[in-house]
Amino acid sequence: MSMPYLQFESITRTFPGVKALESVSFGVREGSVHALLGENGAGKSTLLKVLSGVYAPDSGRVLLDGQPRTFQGPVEAIRAGIAVIYQELHLVPEMSVAENLLLGHMPGRYGLVDKRAMRDAALRQLRELEEDIPPGMKVGALPIAQRQMVEIAKALIRDAKVIAFDEPTSSLTDRETTKLFSVIRDLRARGKVIIYVSHRLNEIFEVCDSVTIFRDGRVVETCEDLSRVDQNWLVQRMVGRAIHDIYNYAPRPLGGPALEVENLSGPGLDVPASFTVRRGEIVGMFGLVGAGRSELLKLIYGATRPRGGAVRVHGERARITNPGSALRSGIAFCPEDRKKEGIVPIRSVHENINLSVRRVFSRFGIVDDRRERENSQRHVAGLGIRTSSLSKPIMDLSGGNQQKAVLARSLSEGIRVMLLDEPTRGIDIGAKSEIYSVITRLAADGMGVVVVSSELPEVMGISDRILVMRQGKIAASVPREEATEEKLLKLALPDA
Repeated sequence: MSMPYLQFESITRTFPGVKALESVSFGVREGSVHALLGENGAGKSTLLKVLSGVYAPDSGRVLLDGQPRTFQGPVEAIRAGIAVIYQELHLVPEMSVAENLLLGHMPGRYGLVDKRAMRDAALRQLRELEEDIPPGMKVGALPIAQRQMVEIAKALIRDAKVIAFDEPTSSLTDRETTKLFSVIRDLRARGKVIIYVSHRLNEIFEVCDSVTIFRDGRVVETCEDLSRVDQNWLVQRMVGRAIHDIYNYAPRPLGGPALEVENLSGPGLDVPASFTVRRGEIVGMFGLVGAGRSELLKLIYGATRPRGGAVRVHGERARITNPGSALRSGIAFCPEDRKKEGIVPIRSVHENINLSVRRVFSRFGIVDDRRERENSQRHVAGLGIRTSSLSKPIMDLSGGNQQKAVLARSLSEGIRVMLLDEPTRGIDIGAKSEIYSVITRLAADGMGVVVVSSELPEVMGISDRILVMRQGKIAASVPREEATEEKLLKLALPDA
């Protein structure tokens, strides 16, 4: 076999109190797709930042085509033919799509930017991805799935030799995921060196040739031929134990109505929505992107003003005009875009947990610090939030622990109905299992829970009943025992 084009040799990187990477060594050959697997915080993203020049290793080295390379920053890594597409998009919202694609190497003429050449280059790259995105449109006006495709196009337009994808499908539709996989296979055929990071194990088997598994900053094992192993083998090495049933589903006795939605109408819904969630029930909500799932949850929560209809909590009419009134009525909402809408990244774990409940711990305008700290400590312990300190910035936590902190904030409110929009997006399989346990526990305590998910196995695994949305309306309600992937997908497809 040929020598790896990209090699990591004994890469070690330490942060204060944390050894993020310890003696990491493996290689990736030309014309192959190499997966990196591991729980959040295992070291995968840190390694990609070493590769891209964001971090310098404390020891060890990176080799390209047998030659040791040292990067003083991301610009040097880009010039060396390395492109890293991070899960957290690095785009300038106020700039156009074309400007973002060619930022740093815009075509010029007579000392000025050649806007026609820039537009033509952007169009060619977007057409390669089969994306019909206007090059002149501002990136900030695009939906998150299209922004992800722009990020991918930005890497491809540089014709990099080494391309790393960090959770590239977390915001993509099934159609765009299929297109991305086609692009990756084409890059592999052209001899590119590809690193692929994903928590979705089915994707790993679909598009990757080999895998390196991380745990606690170390390489647990590298498998050069994925066809020799299965998902159970990968999971056991990732988390250090077998997870036989990650969904932790258990049937529960159901009570009276927790949430009643009657003829609710507003933006994103073509037909007024009506449904009921009982106490102790987990209702899944499935549909294609644009079907109206997130829009319906935001209408219930008051994040979007409804045009008509009614919402009842435990049989009482809820006068919801904004999220604050929803919380006071006993309804909490965890949004899909956790980084943008769910947390304040630069603030502490403690502050994020108490953000909306501060009024409860205040008297005459003075915050009771002791009660707030007790609240934080209770939820950190109860939800298993892994943090070295309550004062640690929440952005330093893994995705799973950030999500648990968002849940902790809601649970501080005396909530009776929990609305969860893609609660495990970008979270590793071990953390997913923990989130599912929390959801099941909330239902067992009598709460009504609604979970929006784009992953069919997930929505089938955790739900007592599944509402399928199609083209802005609730198309069907399917009991757990009758749900199959084929049936749910067929119900979700647009009308012929």
